[in-house]
This record gives sequence, structure tokens and C-alpha cells, in this order.
Amino acid sequence: MFRSRAPHSIDMTEGSLLKNVLFFALPLMFSGILQLLFNAADTIVVGRYAGEQALAAVGSTGSLNNLIVSLFIGLSTGSNVVVARQMGARNYKGVQDAVHTSVTVSIISGIFLAFLGCFLARPMLTMMGSPDDVIDLSVLYMRIIFLGMPVQMVYNFCAAILRSVGDTKRPLYFLTVAGVINVALNLLFVIGFGMTVDGVALATIISQAVSAVLVVRSLMLREDAVRLNLRRLRIVPSMLAKIVKIGLPSGVQGSVFAISNVLIQSSVNSFGTIVMAGNAAAANIGGFVYQGISAFVQAVTSFVGQNFGARKPRRALHSMWVCHMWSFVFTFSLGLFTVIFSEQLLSLYNTDPNVIALGMKRSLYLHIPYFLCAFMEIFSGALRGIGYSLLPMAISLLGACAFRIVWIYTIFQKVHTMDCLYLSYPVSWFITAVVMGYFFFLLYKRVCKDFTPEELSAR
Repeated sequence: MFRSRAPHSIDMTEGSLLKNVLFFALPLMFSGILQLLFNAADTIVVGRYAGEQALAAVGSTGSLNNLIVSLFIGLSTGSNVVVARQMGARNYKGVQDAVHTSVTVSIISGIFLAFLGCFLARPMLTMMGSPDDVIDLSVLYMRIIFLGMPVQMVYNFCAAILRSVGDTKRPLYFLTVAGVINVALNLLFVIGFGMTVDGVALATIISQAVSAVLVVRSLMLREDAVRLNLRRLRIVPSMLAKIVKIGLPSGVQGSVFAISNVLIQSSVNSFGTIVMAGNAAAANIGGFVYQGISAFVQAVTSFVGQNFGARKPRRALHSMWVCHMWSFVFTFSLGLFTVIFSEQLLSLYNTDPNVIALGMKRSLYLHIPYFLCAFMEIFSGALRGIGYSLLPMAISLLGACAFRIVWIYTIFQKVHTMDCLYLSYPVSWFITAVVMGYFFFLLYKRVCKDFTPEELSAR
């Protein structure tokens, strides 16, 4: 027999939403920040001790890595929704099937990505127009990072399972340990051993392996239905179908954004190494701002999923509004902070005045209007929570990817400046958010027809 709710979990179907959403999301936000500190440590160390070429090499691979990985990260979102809805319905056998299927898929996905990334590194970076003085370092960094994909996938899927039952604190603890290891190894490999991008890449995958081991152990020691038994690892076809139904469109949606970012990175590459370095540093800082979005997107998917599973659609809707509010507060505050202190923050990555000036330009155009991206993403997460994944994928395809591609090949060709390139982000966020919100309310009304009046009024 399993306990209905284990320690470290949050009851998403009862209690104060203002408090529970915040307590759920804050550890996620700090976890995301710690994960970014892995990359920041890489970027800062190579920027300070290995020069602009190494900094540009590390920064220029980010969008390509995301493109290749996004599809499988989306599957972990599918795992989150499926486990959350099974838990909300108190279907403990379904929870067990979903957990063991998810972990098995994570292992297979990681091995596949390791081979794919190693083979595609050079041809993809060549297609993106990476300069000759950067491409060899970029290929080396990317190949080493992808060798660590099995442990990265295991961590992401297992952490998604923990999020589905409201346990967001322990992944934070695990990432804290891994983060300290990552920073220490960065300094040891680069400064102590004289390595460059290979040193920071090795430090990253070693620290990721530590976090993966810790999160797997935590699942194995749980007392509720998400407890993991390595001997029961298998794929249950019915659960795999549910995970793929929700997760695959989510992954394609992530890939869609990554495609547009790869095209933008290719456009950035055309301006040369100094611009690439400034863009890489500012993009790294922008990742911290995005955590004010990411944490509450994960929260809205879990809260909406569990409350629909528990047949509480009104509470699911309220949870979405609470996620909107908290995400705006954190995203706008973090964005304003990074703009006000952009010069000081960018100087941590590189002290070249030209690199800092170019990084400040990106911060100004992207970090303040990031709350528009928050509205877009939370509506998308809420749609996935009520069981719709194809629609947000399609909207993102048109509103983000297609729009940015058209922008690059029309407006940007006429006004060939970084200002014009960066402006494509907030414009696409606004358009996509409006369309996503319209369809969420349309479909929410449709799914509510399946509930009784008593269920519709339940808080």
C-alpha cells in the first residue's frame, strides 16, 4: 500500500493557492538558477581565463543544444502531466506505470541523444556559420556535453515526476550539491590543469551525474505511489501513449522556439566574434530572468493537471491566474534588475568594453518585456494541463518560429542591425500570448461541459 501523500509534497487540490503555488515554484526557480549557474560558471571561467574565442564557442552552442534536446525535454513534461493527473484521480497503479515508463524512456532518450549530438555537432555548427576561429572549440564543447546526456535526461524526467506530486525542494538540494562540485571542477580543470572548453564541459557532466544519482535515490526511497523500483523499469504501452500525446507536442513546441533561436544565432554569428561574445554573456544573464517564467509554467502544468484529475476545474482556473500573477512579479523584477545592473553583471563574463556594450543592448531589448513571454508560456502550460498539447505547439509554430523567420528574411534584411534582430523577440511574445490566451478560454469552457454543477463550483 502507498501513502496518499508523502513528506516533502504539496497538496495541489486543497489549501491556499497563493501560498501553495509560491511554495511549489520557489524551489523550482532556485533549481533553475542553480542549473544556469552550471552554464554561467562555464561561461565566466572561459571568458575570464580562456578569452573571447572560448567564450563565443561556449555561448554559440546553446541554441543548437536546445534544438536537439527540446523534443525529449518535452516528453518529461508529458510525464509530469500524466503522473499528476493519475495522482489527482488516486489511480496508484497508473502512477506506478507512468513512473517506470518515464524513467525507462529517459535512459533510452539520453543514449540516443549522446550519439546524435556527437555526430551532428560539426555539420550543424557549420550550417549556423560559426567562424573558423571558434568552430573547433564549439564542436569539442558540444560533443563532451552530449556524452553526458543520459544522466541529464534521467535527472530531468525524475525531477518532473517529483514536481508532479509537489516535491520541488529536494531537487533544489541536489542541484546545490552538484553546483558546488561544478564550480570547483571548473576552476580545477581550467585554471589548475590549463584546459579550456573541454574542462568546463567535463565539469558540467560530472556534476549532472551527481544530481541524477541523488534524484533517482530520492524516488527509490519514497513511500507514496511515485516510488521507483529499478527492477520494474519497463515501458507500459498505454502510459507511453499518454506521455507522448502530451509530451511530444510540448517537445516540438520547444524545438520550434529553438529553431528560431538557431536562426537568430546564425544572424548574430554574421556580426563576428565580439558580437557573439556579448550576445552569449547577455543571453546567459537572461536565462536567470527566464526562471521567473519557467518555475510558474511548471507549476501551472502540475496544478491544472492535478485539479482536473481531481475534478476541480474552478480551482484549476484559479491556479492559472495565480501563476500569471506570481510570474509577472518575479519576471518583471528580475528583468529590471538585470537592466539596471547590466554593466556590472556583464563584466563578470568579460571585461572588454565592446563585449559589455553589445551585451547591454540585448538586455535592454529582451529582459524588461520578458513578462510577455511569461503570459505566453503560462497559457501554453495551462492548455497542456487540461489535456491539449497540439494546439499550443501549432500556435507557437506560427507565432514564434514562423514570425521570427519571416522577420529575419524581410525586416532584418532591410534593417541589418542587432536592434532590429532583438526586437523580433518581444513582438513575437505579444502576438503569441494574445492568441494562446484566446484559445485557452475557448477550450476551458469546452472541457467544463464534462463536469457536474457541483464539480464546477468546488474550490
